[in-house]
Amino acid sequence: MSRGPREWARAFTGFYPPLAEDMARLDPVARFLYAARSVILVISFQAALVAGLLALGDREFEVEPFLLVLVGYVTLHAISNLSNDYFGARRGHDTADSPRRRYTVHPITSGAVSARLLLTGLTALVAVAAAIGVYFIMLRGWAAAALVAIGALLLWSYDAAPRALKELGLGEAAAFVVWGPLMIAGGYYVITGRYSGAAMLASLPYGLGVMSILVGKHVDQRDFDSRKHQRTLPVVLGERAARTLNRGAVIAMYAVIAAGVALRALSPFTLLVALALPRAARAVRVMSEPAPNTPPPGYVGWPLWYHRVCLVHNRMFGWLYLAGLALGAIAQR
Repeated sequence: MSRGPREWARAFTGFYPPLAEDMARLDPVARFLYAARSVILVISFQAALVAGLLALGDREFEVEPFLLVLVGYVTLHAISNLSNDYFGARRGHDTADSPRRRYTVHPITSGAVSARLLLTGLTALVAVAAAIGVYFIMLRGWAAAALVAIGALLLWSYDAAPRALKELGLGEAAAFVVWGPLMIAGGYYVITGRYSGAAMLASLPYGLGVMSILVGKHVDQRDFDSRKHQRTLPVVLGERAARTLNRGAVIAMYAVIAAGVALRALSPFTLLVALALPRAARAVRVMSEPAPNTPPPGYVGWPLWYHRVCLVHNRMFGWLYLAGLALGAIAQR
């Protein structure tokens, strides 16, 4: 463990380090970044890049709106992570035996992050997100206002509402909508000022990938959620059906891209995602079998099993998808 920018960068890599005993050795910024589970923020970073590259390929890219989309998405995701932990602790879901408390440090219940630091960080993040939302409403008008309102409603209803979406078996579908159509097609709109059916199609594979990460996580903690009366989708469907659904989501990511290329809505360069097929095959294979009772030697992140394999796959898929979109944009220009 170290301090300063080097440790801040480490907070965005790996798989949910560190544990509670490590946090005391970190500076306040690093502690806050780890508490916000910054390693998962890469999916929002990638979603913003997808929207930006689609705009670039259509020769309608604008630098300032794109940068604000990038900052806004990562900021909102950090708010969501911290809010999830806050309400999980407040409602008694994140108990000592919960999966959330076992795979990495919980910022509140562990005492690793003070209430003052958490409140200060959250206040700053909300102020940044609100300012960006106001900017886009002034820039793009009522359509942008609708996108901001829908995003804020989904952010609130996922875990802060009296009957949260994740308690109703709807959290996984919300993740698909947010990281797919809302972030990518909506991001394309606020960057360019126009709607694009191609951007909507391009958003679907990425939204499916993010949904697979969340479904995998909820399968991992299905037994615990069931005892806590958290009706996540795997609790509603059952473990086997949820794993089948998730395998279908991973396969559909590639099917949608192939269809988009065939319809000439996506650049042929996006087929570069085929390089992630070995990881996709591993994810499908892992999700085809029950999770082991104990982690393999040296395994990081237990008891997350399906979640991790989906996250590792989606991370590589996302970078390859971005590379394909970038090559397509260069070719078009």
